[in-house]
Amino acid sequence: MDLFYSPFDFAIQDDPYPVYARLREESPVYRNENDDFWALSRHADVVAALKDSSRFSSVNGLRIEAAFWGPDAEKFFSFVAMDPPRHSRMRGLVSRAFTQKRIQELGPRIREIARACIEPHLENGTFDLMTDFAARFPTDVVSELVGVPESDRALVRDLGMAIMYRDEAAGPGDDLPPEALQAIGALVGYYTELTIARSKERRDDLLSGLLDAAEDEDRLTPEEIVGVLILLVGAGIETTMLMLGNAWHAAWTHPEERARAFGGRVEDWVEETLRYDPSTQALARSTTEEVELHGVTIPADARVLLLTGSANRDAGVFTDPDRFDLDRDTSASLAFGNGRHHCLGANLGRLEARIALQEVIDVVADYEIDADQAKRVRSSNNRGFASLPTRITARK
Repeated sequence: MDLFYSPFDFAIQDDPYPVYARLREESPVYRNENDDFWALSRHADVVAALKDSSRFSSVNGLRIEAAFWGPDAEKFFSFVAMDPPRHSRMRGLVSRAFTQKRIQELGPRIREIARACIEPHLENGTFDLMTDFAARFPTDVVSELVGVPESDRALVRDLGMAIMYRDEAAGPGDDLPPEALQAIGALVGYYTELTIARSKERRDDLLSGLLDAAEDEDRLTPEEIVGVLILLVGAGIETTMLMLGNAWHAAWTHPEERARAFGGRVEDWVEETLRYDPSTQALARSTTEEVELHGVTIPADARVLLLTGSANRDAGVFTDPDRFDLDRDTSASLAFGNGRHHCLGANLGRLEARIALQEVIDVVADYEIDADQAKRVRSSNNRGFASLPTRITARK
């Protein structure tokens, strides 16, 4: 068969890893003429590009759909769609508010949120890991972090879900449906109003921290703050939600590793899931000049997909990479990127995942997924499930 890769192809979304293996072996610099992008699939090449922001620019965004790609990408991706020096300024100011202390202090509240999400489903013996737990949990955690009032959290959750996914019935596509664009507008409006309110009355939350973040006289503008909050929908909610589902599914399909995870290896369960089946499969860049790699010349102003999902299965870095193994050294994983754009929320994401999974297995002794009814999300760069119907055995 001819080698074909497109992030919009549903069959590839269902299982991209065999295609990745062929890309790494046969075409490490792959060209898709129809979707107009190049793809790098080997770990060393992906890492080098992530670290080389002078030749692989972020200014056009992280996703190649028409709605996201281009000079206005920072409306969706904030400072992640910037290069130095603008990126350095924004990231520096945001990091003053997004501190490790703030994240660690959130730990007990994260645990309470996880319990509140799982407890209503224990008596029934069945629940949907995604819709009943994983979709709500990180949304409520981020809302808690930001300072969204509890009365508004269902609204924020619904708008976030409308932004994140396209309807499978619409078929493969490279753009966002009108409903998603409307949801983005509504969320921008909501966060703008919340920012105005918080500017008049500070609280102990991230939004107040962003308003107070300063470098000498330099501060974030209200528009920049709203941009950071929009970024959190994808970077702080979607990725964690999908990671929880991927961990749940990977453990179910590997019973021996599931037993070890349930036996006290939750942290290793999280880290190997991030390596084995990461939520984020690809990060887009645009070339600022011609780049020659493996005898192929990528032209200037080209769209390039850095396939982090493929890099995490590179046999040159990970022994027997298609095996789910809690004993593995995952330090070379690119689940949170690399270089100056390494995910600022990586510690929060890890903390959320560890607490959520620990709270679930504290009350669930074992489980069975209804694979026939499971449904995947349809996203060009993210991988995971929209639905994972599960029958659970509660702990006595």
